[in-house]
Amino acid sequence: MSEQIAVTGTGLVTPGGTGAVATWEAVCAGRPAARTDPALADVPVRISCRVPPTARGPGRLWRFDAGTLFLLTAAREALAAARLDPAEWAPERVAVVVGTAAGGIGTLETQHRRLLASGPGALSPMTLSAFLPNMAAGHLALELGATGPSLQTSTACASGATAIITAALLLRAGLCDIAVAGGTDAMVTPLCAAAFAKTGALSRRGHDPLGASRPFDRDRDGFVLGEGAGVLVLERRSHAEARRARPLALLAGHGSSGDAYHPTAPHPGGAGLRAATGSALASADRSADDVDHVNAHGTGTTLNDAVEATAIRELYARRPPTVTSAKGVLGHTMGAAGAIEAALTVLTIACGTVPPTANFTTPDATTEGIDVVSGAARQQPVRLAASHSLGFGGHNTVLLLSVD
Repeated sequence: MSEQIAVTGTGLVTPGGTGAVATWEAVCAGRPAARTDPALADVPVRISCRVPPTARGPGRLWRFDAGTLFLLTAAREALAAARLDPAEWAPERVAVVVGTAAGGIGTLETQHRRLLASGPGALSPMTLSAFLPNMAAGHLALELGATGPSLQTSTACASGATAIITAALLLRAGLCDIAVAGGTDAMVTPLCAAAFAKTGALSRRGHDPLGASRPFDRDRDGFVLGEGAGVLVLERRSHAEARRARPLALLAGHGSSGDAYHPTAPHPGGAGLRAATGSALASADRSADDVDHVNAHGTGTTLNDAVEATAIRELYARRPPTVTSAKGVLGHTMGAAGAIEAALTVLTIACGTVPPTANFTTPDATTEGIDVVSGAARQQPVRLAASHSLGFGGHNTVLLLSVD
């Protein structure tokens, strides 16, 4: 790649806590956030990973969908970490790129129930501006006064990672100097939970919420639905250096691909993930032997974990990297997952610490042979890490993050 892309700030709002520090502590402790969810009382699967109520912002829910509130909070933290003040930048040189799988689905469900129960007069006048898929990016750009490119990406559970790739392309094309990029989703709703349950994708361990999300474990039976947001501030390295900002990590490379195989199942041979990894390595001028760590998609579903584990074992056969999945703690945060996990990968590099995969106790035949960190966080220098994100529709993304 031509000019290096620096990550100068991160922000997180997750079921592990509000803020990067709180989330990092929860993930490193392997402390699952899953709980029985009263809002899902009428749904076959009644457990979820919820963001703490404080992240929703007092008095603002009537204006915004919950996912937008998560995004605004995470973005403020990321900008503070990057030492950027919107009052001082050139707004036309700032891009906003946000990924989401479902837009403001919670708002849509709520307002639809009102329409059916009480008629059109009961609808909020903010309905459209809260639930339309583009509005998270629109509201963030408005909040920041950013008048550069404002884009929303949607590649299912790879959406947040796709947003980061898109932002990097905008920076390299010279269309902005700063990109506020990430993902958000608030899909812990009755409709989404019921629909995922119908597909068989959710864990049925309602009697044991804390043990329900089990990435790569022999006894895994599905993911736990989660919510949240992750934001990265990206700049060309020269721009960051000109303002004396020290990069937390570099976006060394990236790759994306489509399976063209099945609407919801990954390619059984992991062809799309392998292709995306190959593209990422080529763009970074690196080899698989250079990768120290993989932040896996690791959903805890039988099929996804088997395909991903096999691909990891074969891609990195000569020098196996450590592997972790944050979903054992945070659940599956859908369109936010790629950005949240990219931010966690940055922290892994910065701290020299690989978090454990919560609830991973016993490998099966498909996960044997890969070094899944479990039990406790592992101290390890990480110079190059890969973050995987896969989504319904056959979307695959791989981000390569490296030390400065």
